[in-house]
Amino acid sequence: MPPTLAITAGALLIEAACGYPAGLFRLVGHPVTWVGALIAGLDRRLNEAHRPEAARRRRGVLALALLLAATVLPALLLQALSLALLPRPAAIAGLAVLASSLPASRSLHAHVRAVADALRDEGLAAGRAAVAHIVGRDTSVLDEAGVVRAAIESLAENFSDGVVAPALWCALLGLPGILAYKAINTADSMIGHRTPRHEAFGWAAARLDDWVNLPASRLAALWLTLAAGGQAGASVRIVRRDARAHRSPNAGWPEAAMAGALGLRLNGPRRYGTILREDAWTGDGRAEATPDALRQALRLYQRACAVQVVVVIGAALLF
Repeated sequence: MPPTLAITAGALLIEAACGYPAGLFRLVGHPVTWVGALIAGLDRRLNEAHRPEAARRRRGVLALALLLAATVLPALLLQALSLALLPRPAAIAGLAVLASSLPASRSLHAHVRAVADALRDEGLAAGRAAVAHIVGRDTSVLDEAGVVRAAIESLAENFSDGVVAPALWCALLGLPGILAYKAINTADSMIGHRTPRHEAFGWAAARLDDWVNLPASRLAALWLTLAAGGQAGASVRIVRRDARAHRSPNAGWPEAAMAGALGLRLNGPRRYGTILREDAWTGDGRAEATPDALRQALRLYQRACAVQVVVVIGAALLF
């Protein structure tokens, strides 16, 4: 059996310490940008507006299959050859370095911290501009509490999608698993939208993304609850009561855990362009979130990342 837990532990530690080097990004880009370029090409070639909805849905399934073949098969070959030809420690280290490019704990922290810093240093307008980089809603109508809640919600959801899920699929399958997950998640973000162009073509990507994120969202809620310390009971209570009421089958779990741990109300009505969505509130705390609450959320997030690393390292040593 490939040492996938050791690869995952190494990848998480490398990414937490170094992130993805900016110089390397300028030189060769990033695996997600390569995947995105492939998805965009498949979208242009296969998603023809004149075709019937059923045909576009089939072509979306084909596009997803081609995407996974192009990402997973080379990773399978590389992992197998590395473990067969190199000394085991060297193979694990090399695969961990490659896998470390795919979790996003450092970049997520940086983007959310930028919102807190903008609110503190430059005021509401700067906070709105900063949070617009990480949410899809209309940020121009948000007050300070709305900016803070939007940032905390994005932090919780992306903890699941960008940190826990990549680690989970790497722990299960190694480099092919984490690459497959990132390909699916990137496809969902690019074509998994309910728009006239993508509702049929992106159907497979959106459904598969829901499924591969389902176990990770529950794990993310668990890590946040374990990191909540004295507020763990409140976190569990809000998860049990509110997680399934969320519009998303997965985002509600980490967001409920975060809301309970921080004593906040998250979600609720929000505007996307001209569309007002009357979403249910998550949590029963205060809705008037302050920039200090955002910094508390970032500290909770860091502790939850640490919980995940400790669990993965412990499992790697045990098994």
